[in-house]
Amino acid sequence: MSHTFRSILILLFFSTSLQAQNLDQEIRTYENELFQIENRKKELGLKLEALKLKRIQKDLHELGNPALKDGEELIVHQAFSLVYSEEHEQAKWVAHILLPDVIKGNVPRSNDFREDPKVKTGTAVEKDYFLKYPKGDGEFEYDGFGYDRGHLAPSADFRWSEIALSESYFYSNMSPQVPEFNRGTWAELESIIRGYMYKHPKTQLYIVSGPVLTPGLPKIERSINKLSIPKFYFKVVLDLDNQKAIGFLMPNKEIDKPIETMAVPIDQIEKITGLDFFASLPDNLESTLEAQDRAKDWLPDSQQDDVLPLDAESLPPHHFNTLTAKNFAEYGDPTKINICGTVVSTKLTSNGHIFLNLDKKFPKQIFTATIWKDNRVNFSYEPHLELEGKCICVEGTVRLSRGTPTMELKGEENVKFWQER
Repeated sequence: MSHTFRSILILLFFSTSLQAQNLDQEIRTYENELFQIENRKKELGLKLEALKLKRIQKDLHELGNPALKDGEELIVHQAFSLVYSEEHEQAKWVAHILLPDVIKGNVPRSNDFREDPKVKTGTAVEKDYFLKYPKGDGEFEYDGFGYDRGHLAPSADFRWSEIALSESYFYSNMSPQVPEFNRGTWAELESIIRGYMYKHPKTQLYIVSGPVLTPGLPKIERSINKLSIPKFYFKVVLDLDNQKAIGFLMPNKEIDKPIETMAVPIDQIEKITGLDFFASLPDNLESTLEAQDRAKDWLPDSQQDDVLPLDAESLPPHHFNTLTAKNFAEYGDPTKINICGTVVSTKLTSNGHIFLNLDKKFPKQIFTATIWKDNRVNFSYEPHLELEGKCICVEGTVRLSRGTPTMELKGEENVKFWQER
């Protein structure tokens, strides 16, 4: 190799090495800037979270908390407030605010159940709900008492804040709920209220939840603190920006009824509980809002065409509404009866079968009338077109199909048009 060629190779090597060093330095510079930006972003996020929590405390104090009674102590956390009942070992009520931030929140469940240090008398504890015994493999054997640790202010409402979500696991925010209720209708109601935020992303909701506590409630006898078992739970919601309010009263058991059938005016819940909600509002506005019971305003778009089942007392003998249809199937009654309701959705399948959902659409249907392909010739009209939106009574035997009461319609004589709703 000539001296000149060797010199050229050396120059190329040093030139390439210098370029690599410059690129590495530039990469490190941008990585450092990005690191600083991320740290600054976290810092600003924490400051913003703190400000929002302070705003929640302010708004709860000014409007969200029910009026205190003599001798009651207000327990204030960063994300919610409550009054605790020593007699029943659970909160009388828990007030919180649902922010639009919940739409984009992604903080995972913390499951850090613990006593509330701010309740001076002490709260319920884990052993009020179940016992657990260590096994040799590091796992635990659980001995449950039959009730869930039901959140009053739901943890999912706070998924925008680690602080708020963790606070929701204080035992002061728990109440013994039947599992089918806690994981079923109560959870569905919480989800519906969060879903309301997607249609109103610039508002905040004032929410108060609690058990209906009355003297003589049964106790969880195996629990250390003898927790009372509520028979009913309530939830009241206020959208002040859009002047809407609603209350819900639900039994602590598995519920077959649609949620909207349990909607009541807030003033009715006040009469039952003795609580005074949103007392800081001007009297005329408070009266107007607390008289509302229009559940449809709070339901998702997919349920806007649903209707309330017919009033059972308005129906003639041997005619029943869709809510009672399941009873006939569960008890194995083989007799033919009449079920009345409004056809809110229909479906003609590719196989030629027709399904008519009364009062509530699929997949929340509470009663379905079925016309199999072979029976369609017994109708002088197309049932899926003619009957949609009509109030009808169908005659036949009720059976269960995947938990939903259904009725097979043999022909046109099994369908009668009912009066307009």
